[in-house]
Amino acid sequence: MRAAPTCPRCFGQLSEPNVWSSAWRCLVHGEVLPYRSHRPGTAAVELIRGSTVPVWLPWPLPAGWLVTGFGEAGDRATVVAVSGPSLSYGPADLLIISEEPGVGLGSAYAGLPGPDPGDIVTRTPVTKIDANGHSIPLWVVRNGVPGDRAVYVGEAAGRWLWTIAWPAEAGNLITLMQLALADLRDLEWDVPFGAFSPRLTGEGAAGTG
Repeated sequence: MRAAPTCPRCFGQLSEPNVWSSAWRCLVHGEVLPYRSHRPGTAAVELIRGSTVPVWLPWPLPAGWLVTGFGEAGDRATVVAVSGPSLSYGPADLLIISEEPGVGLGSAYAGLPGPDPGDIVTRTPVTKIDANGHSIPLWVVRNGVPGDRAVYVGEAAGRWLWTIAWPAEAGNLITLMQLALADLRDLEWDVPFGAFSPRLTGEGAAGTG
């Protein structure tokens, strides 16, 4: 059975559309886009390829890393989970989120209360990442972020681009390994799959609101 969608801002239960409203509703956040996670596999790849926003994937994947699931919030946000060994801190998880402003999925995974990262561009970016051949500045987000993760955010293809790593030390993957992102919708070859990442269900995303 397919899991019921949840709120993209707090991963809480939603009320389904009814005869009075066509919207999904969260008791805390009101009308929201329904968020669904998908287990890794070719069926999920074909589904997520139909997204209207980029589906960013580190490509080529670092050695030993696997794709561990996908998620989407309506047609306005996508998330790809990858997992593997960090540089020196054991197993690590990395989520890459592309979303239109106001969705709140990136903030939820980051453990932040607001739907968007705030006025980050007033600060100096800490690194850059390649996204489909474009150099994208990334800013580190620290205020309000739980200490178990590292959060970076930028803007690519007119949408927020979030990269969130567990444990926090695994953020070195982003700053030191010079990851390059490709849009999964454009890839014509298979990606390697691992076990489903519980991060995609919002597990451990304390501090969301």
